[in-house]
Amino acid sequence: MNAPVLAAARFVDLAVPWWAWCALVGGIAVLLVGDLLVVHRHPHAISVRAAAIESGVWIALGLAFAVVLGVVAGGAASGEYLSGYLIEKSLSIDNVFVWAVIFGYIGVPDRYQFRVLFWGIFGALVLRAVLILTGVALLARFEWVLYVFGALLLVTAVKVARHSGPAVHPERNPVLRLVRRLVPSTDEYDGQKLFTRRNGALLATPLFAVLILVETSDVVFAVDSIPAILGVSHEPFIVFASNAFAILGLRSLYFCLAGMADRFRYLGLGLGVILAFVGVKMLLVDVVHVPTPVSLGVIASVLAITVVASRRAERRGVAEDPSVPVTRRSPHVPT
Repeated sequence: MNAPVLAAARFVDLAVPWWAWCALVGGIAVLLVGDLLVVHRHPHAISVRAAAIESGVWIALGLAFAVVLGVVAGGAASGEYLSGYLIEKSLSIDNVFVWAVIFGYIGVPDRYQFRVLFWGIFGALVLRAVLILTGVALLARFEWVLYVFGALLLVTAVKVARHSGPAVHPERNPVLRLVRRLVPSTDEYDGQKLFTRRNGALLATPLFAVLILVETSDVVFAVDSIPAILGVSHEPFIVFASNAFAILGLRSLYFCLAGMADRFRYLGLGLGVILAFVGVKMLLVDVVHVPTPVSLGVIASVLAITVVASRRAERRGVAEDPSVPVTRRSPHVPT
C-alpha cells in the first residue's frame, strides 16, 4: 500500500448524506442571518464586554457541534474536527490583527465595522468551501500533493515564527488599486451601504474598498490554513465544519482582540510550531502515524504555552518599567 492510500486509511472517512450537508449549511445560514438581522440589526459600536459574551457563545456552538459529531460519527471524527477547529481559530488571530490595520488605514467608524465583517465572513465561507473541495480532490487524484502541502506548511512555519505579526500595507494592495481605478467611488459614507447613489450615479462607498481588502487578506490566510487542516482530516464535511465554526466567531473576536496584538508577542512562534508539526506529520505519513488524540493534544498544548508565555512576558515588561505602555515596547504589532 503506497503512502497516500495509507494516509487516507488513517483518517476518518464518512458517508455523509446530502441532508447532513443541507443541515450544516442551513444552520450556518440561520446563524449568520440571525446575527445580522436580530443581534446587530442597527449600526453601533460593539463594546469589549459584549464582544466577549458573543465570542463565548460562538465558541460554545463550535464545541457543541463537536459533541454532536462525536455522538453521531464517533470520537475519531470529533477529534479531527476539534484539531481543525483549533488550527483555524489560532491562525485566524493574525487575520484579526490585519483587519485592525485595514480599518485604521481606511478610517472606518466603529459602528460600521460589523457590517463589513459580516460580508467578509460570508465571502470567506464560500472561498473556504471551494478551496477545501479542491484540496480534497487533489489529494484523492494526485498522490504527491500531500507532500507539496507538507513542504508548503514547513516554509510557512518558518516565515510565521520569524514574524509574529504580518506586515500589512493596504495602500500597496494591487486589488484595491484596480478596484478604485475600475469602480466609480466616493469618499463619503452612506450608513452601512457598500454602494450609494450620487446625482443618479451608482458609486462604491469606502466600505466596499474595505471589504475588498478584507477578502483579499483572507485569501492569503486560507492558503496557509486549508493545507494545515487537510493535515489532520481528509473528510470534506469535517474540514468545512471546523473552518465554518471557527470563522463564524471571528467578528466578535475582532472586537475583543483588535487592540491587543502586543499581548500575543509569542503568537507567531506558537503558530509556526503548529504549522511545522502538521507539515512534518504530512511528510512522514508513510513512516510515522500520529493518532488524532495526539495531534489534538499537541495543538492545544502549544496554544496554551503560547498564551501563558505571552502573558508572563507582558507582566515582566510592566514590572520592569510601569510607566511605559506595553504597546510601545512590543515589536510585533502589525504595521
